Amino acid sequence: MTDADANPLWTLAWTFGLMSLFAVGGANSAIPEIHRIVVDSRHWMTDQQFSDVFAISQLSPGPNVLIVTLIGYQVAGVLGAMIATFSMCGPSAVLAYIIGRLFTRSSHARWPAVVQAALVPVSIGLMAASGLILTLAADTSWVAAFITGGVAVLAFTTRLNPLWLLAMGACLGFAGVV
Repeated sequence: MTDADANPLWTLAWTFGLMSLFAVGGANSAIPEIHRIVVDSRHWMTDQQFSDVFAISQLSPGPNVLIVTLIGYQVAGVLGAMIATFSMCGPSAVLAYIIGRLFTRSSHARWPAVVQAALVPVSIGLMAASGLILTLAADTSWVAAFITGGVAVLAFTTRLNPLWLLAMGACLGFAGVV
């Protein structure tokens, strides 16, 4: 047993502190890595629990980083929730401040625009990976996979408000279809 295994608070702080520095595009872009650590590596949650925590974090008002708070709570209670949240937000906030100052000082240079343009596809790729991980974790039957695919097509091809799609999915879930 390592020190990290013996002290879940240290593990939460280290895990989410490091991850915050790579969450280009926000906490949702880190979902694949969060899933890998929380479900596959540390076994703090099952796939279903992770999907449920993600859904709760997205439906709750506030920032999308709430998933980290819920994971911290699952692992170590209220103190774990606080440590996980601070660890995910603190380092990236400091890094954003430093980079923002650098960009402001170099506003006449071309490199800030190049860096920003380069981060767009990275962020989009990370978000797509997040969607794939959540789909694989949540779709436990062919019916669920079919509904997910149908909703994705509707969201992409129509201007239908996503809240209606969520409401339809909730109704199907309550009806026991999924």
